[in-house]
Order: sequence, then structure tokens, then C-alpha cells
Amino acid sequence: MARGSRSLKRVAECIKQLPSSANREIQTRSNVRYLSSCGILMTRVPPLLGAAMPGRGVMLPARSFFSLADSFSKRKEYSERRIIGYSMQEIYDVVAGVENYRLFVPWCKKSDVVFKRAGFCKAKLTVGFPPVVENYTSLVTTVRPHMVKASCSEAKLFNHLETVWRFSPGLPGYPRTCTVDFAISFEFRSLLHSQLAHVFFDEVVKQMVSAFERRASKVYGAETAIPRELMFHEVHHT
Repeated sequence: MARGSRSLKRVAECIKQLPSSANREIQTRSNVRYLSSCGILMTRVPPLLGAAMPGRGVMLPARSFFSLADSFSKRKEYSERRIIGYSMQEIYDVVAGVENYRLFVPWCKKSDVVFKRAGFCKAKLTVGFPPVVENYTSLVTTVRPHMVKASCSEAKLFNHLETVWRFSPGLPGYPRTCTVDFAISFEFRSLLHSQLAHVFFDEVVKQMVSAFERRASKVYGAETAIPRELMFHEVHHT
């Protein structure tokens, strides 16, 4: 456990070195939350009870081991929808090009396709940052140019990891636009690694769509300009 604590401290130090990004949320009339492209959701920790009262001991919230374990083992889910200035075919090709993930996907160190046929491929991926690095097999199912679904297998760190990309027509009158729906769900195997859920959730997941959008820009050039009043960005997470 001591070794695990040191590992978590090293991860925290890595995260502190990451560039900060906007984390503003805008509440709309329909109560839909909007988040900037690379936003990071922050949580506030309440002050310790009795900390400002001299002569009294500090009272910590009491939680049983089982309730703590249940909260850590809970499956995390995140989904995002946005309109982007690239065609369905263009963004589909970027997402389906698994062999190129190591070039632009956050913290992806290796992406080798070991088997491929129409509508399916198997890839060996290495993701993470020291001291937490995961090697796993990704089973990728594709429907051109509508969907890319990737499921994790043979993983040691994750009990479950699945991503689904869906692409549909964008704005009427703007043929080189599309609507991107991205969803990811994951669950860690161990209690210790579950403590990294917030790190993975905030620093990797919420940057995913923007990373693919930047890759499309590098491959296909500038995106179609979309009037600000027609743009939307919807985010949900549990």
C-alpha cells in the first residue's frame, strides 16, 4: 500500500505540471450544462469540522470501508455532443485510424493494429503516464461513416473500458459539418487504482474530442467556420 501511495503522489505531481484549461460552465434555460472544449471539472473540499474552534478536536466524516469501496468501484460515464466543422467522412477516418492514435491521443504511447478486416480491427494499445501505464487490446467495430466503437480486453488496470463515437449530419446549409456524439464508460479493477478515476476522468476524457478535432485540422486543414449562434456543446457525466 505504501508503494501505491507513492505512485499516486507521482501521478499528482504529473497532473500539477499539466497546462491549466478553462473550466467555465454556463447554465442555460433548459438546464443543459455547457463546457469549454478542454474544460476540467473541479470539486470543492469542505473545511474540516472544528478546525476553526480552538480547544476542540477535529472531527472527520465517518465512512465505512464498504461504503468507501462502493464509491470507488462505481462505473464512470461521460458523454459529449458537439457540432464541428468537418464532414462525417473526415472525422470518421480520423477516429477509425487507430494506428495513428499514438501521434495525438492524450497519453497514448503505442497503437499497433494487429488484425484488420472490413468493419473490424484489433489493436494493441499502451496508455497512461508513469507510474501508471496500461497495456491492453482494443476491439474496434466500425460502420463507415457513422460509428466507431472500441471495447477493451486483456486489461490489468481496467475492469471495463468502452468508447463509442457516432457521427450524423451537421447544420443545414453547411455540408462540411457534422454532429459528433462521444461516450465513454470505464471502471477500475482495484480500489487503489480507482483513486485515479478523477485524474483519468478530468485530464484525459474531457480532452478526447478536442484532440481528434485538432488531428482533423492537421490532416484536412482549417475547419468550416460555423456562426457562433449555431454552435452548441453539450456534456453529461456520472
